[in-house]
Amino acid sequence: MSSKYPDGVTGRVEFNDDGDRKYANYSIVNLQNRKLVQVGTYNGSHIVTIHQEPFVYVKPTLLDGTCKEEFTVNGDLIKKVICTGPNETIPGRPIVPQCCYGFCIDLLIKLAKSMNFTYEVHLVADGKFGTQERVNNSNKKEWNGMMGELLSGLADMIVAPLTINNERAQYIEFSKPFKYQGLTILVKKEIPRSTLDSFMQPFQSTLWLLVGLSVHVVAVMLYLLDRFSPFGRFKVNSEEEEEDALTLSSAMWFSWGVLLNSGIGEGAPRSFSARILGMVWAGFAMIIVASYTANLAAFLVLDRPEERITGINDPRLRNPSDKFIYATVKQSSVDIYFRRQVELSTMYRHMEKHNYESAAEAIQAVRDNKLHAFIWDSAVLEFEASQKCDLVTTGELFFRSGFGIGMRKDSPWKQNVSLNILSSHENGFMEDLDKTWVRYQECDSRSNAPATLTFENMAGVFMLVAGGIVAGIFLIFIEIAYKRHKDARRKQMQLAFAAVNVWRKNLQVDFHGTIDGGNLLLAGDTGGERVPPSLLHKPLGLVSWSRSGSGQACQSGRAAHRVRPAPVGLQRRAQTAGSEGATDLCADER
Repeated sequence: MSSKYPDGVTGRVEFNDDGDRKYANYSIVNLQNRKLVQVGTYNGSHIVTIHQEPFVYVKPTLLDGTCKEEFTVNGDLIKKVICTGPNETIPGRPIVPQCCYGFCIDLLIKLAKSMNFTYEVHLVADGKFGTQERVNNSNKKEWNGMMGELLSGLADMIVAPLTINNERAQYIEFSKPFKYQGLTILVKKEIPRSTLDSFMQPFQSTLWLLVGLSVHVVAVMLYLLDRFSPFGRFKVNSEEEEEDALTLSSAMWFSWGVLLNSGIGEGAPRSFSARILGMVWAGFAMIIVASYTANLAAFLVLDRPEERITGINDPRLRNPSDKFIYATVKQSSVDIYFRRQVELSTMYRHMEKHNYESAAEAIQAVRDNKLHAFIWDSAVLEFEASQKCDLVTTGELFFRSGFGIGMRKDSPWKQNVSLNILSSHENGFMEDLDKTWVRYQECDSRSNAPATLTFENMAGVFMLVAGGIVAGIFLIFIEIAYKRHKDARRKQMQLAFAAVNVWRKNLQVDFHGTIDGGNLLLAGDTGGERVPPSLLHKPLGLVSWSRSGSGQACQSGRAAHRVRPAPVGLQRRAQTAGSEGATDLCADER
C-alpha cells in the first residue's frame, strides 16, 4: 500500500515504502474502569540535524545508554535527546546512539510540546547541509546532505542551522527564520610580538632623533643664557666673588632631569631668561612623556585592528594569492552564494581549491595557521570567537539571511511550525535561547581584565639597564686610567719643582760668600751702577737684573764664580711649570 489518497476523516492518507502511514497521529489509550483513556500520542516524525555548535552539540552517551546531566551557565538543566548517527571518533563511523543538545534541540522540544508530536532525531549521514551535485558526471543533479534526506523521505523535518536561500526554497518549504544572521570572516587574533625595541615603538625614529637633539640644544641655550645674563650665576666684569656658575655639564644634567622627571637637585639656571626656557622645556617634556606613556600601552598590550581583514572588499580577498588562503565549507549555502555571484568569481576560484568538509575543520585550520581566513555564518563564527580567545571575527556582515526549519512542500506542519516560531519570538523564548547558547561569552572577562605586561614586553628596558651598567663599568676604567695618567703628570711636575728648588738653594749658597765681590764686579761692568740690596739675596732676581743691564755682567759673573747652568731636563720641566728665568741663567750668551 504505497498509494496516495485524499485527506480523510483521520487526516491525509499516505504510505511510505515500508507500508507505514505517513503523517499519522496515533492516540495511545488505556482501558480504565471499562473506559478508554488517552495516555499519549505518537506520530513518528523523523528529524534530521547536523553537528554544528552551538546549535547542535553531539556527545557520547554513558555506559547505560543515557545522557549525562549538565547545566547551563544560568544553572538550568540542559535538555538532551538521544540521536543516532555516525560516531566521528570511532574508525568506520558506526551508527550509534549519541546525546544531542543545544539551541536547535531546545527549539525542537518546544515545538513538539506546543504542536503535540513525537520525534526521533538522527544525524545526517554525510555530514553536509545540502547542495546539488551531478550524478556520475551526468547532467542529472541530486541533492545531498540534509536536503537529500528530506526530499528522499528519510526525514520529515530539518531542525538545524539551515540557511534559507532561493535555490533550496524551490524544492522544500522553509519556516519563518528562527535566527537572523549573515556572513562574516573569522581570522586568528594577531598577538603583538614584543621585540627588544618594543619600548621605542610609540615614537618613530625621526621623532626620537628630534627629542634627543632638543635635549642638547636646550642644554646649550640654558648654559649660554645663564652665562651672559647679568643676573646669572656667572659674574661678568665684576669684582664680586663668583658663585657656582652653571656649567655646560650642569645644564645638560638639568635638561635630561626635566625630561626624565628624575629631579634636578642643584645646577638650576638663575637668570630669568634661562628660567623661562626651562619652564617651556618642562611643558614640552610633560607632553612628550604623556604621549609616550599612552602609546606605549597601546603598542605593548592592545591589538591593532588595522592589521585585520576589513571585510569582503578587502584587497587581500579581492586579489587572492597563495600567500593569503581563505575558504568556506564545501557544498554549503556560502559555497553556493560565491558560485552564483559573478563579481565574486575570482574569489570563488581561489576558495574552491581550499574549501573544507566541515566548519569545525576550517576553524581548527585557522587556529593552526593553515588557513588565514574562514568565511561562514556570523552566528557560528561569533560564538566560536567568544569561546576560543585566539580567534576574532572581522569586517561587516554581508549576504544577510536567516536559519529556518526545512520541511517538504506537502508537509502538513509548515503553517503550525511558522506560527509557533513567530510566537516564540514574541514571548522572548528565542531571545532566551540566544542568550543561553549563542551569546555566552567566555572571553569577555579576559578581554576586559587589565592587561598584564610580561618580560617579553619589557625585555628591551632591562637590556637598556644592562647597557647602562656595562657603559658605567667601561667609563669607570677610563676614569681610573685618566686619573692615573693625571697623577703621574702631577708627580713629574712636583719632582721638577723640587729639583728647581734644590738648585735655587745651591745658587743661593754659591752667591752668599761672594756677594760683595760680585757687587763690585757687576758695578764695574755696568758702568758703576750698584745692584739693589733686595736682589742680593735672590739669585734669580739678580740674574734677571743683570740680563736687563748688560750681557757682560753675566759673562763676568760666570767666569769669576763658575756658576753652572741647570741640567737640560730640569730646564724643560721647569719651563713647563712656568719658571723660565730660573732654569737657563745665560741662555742668550751661550
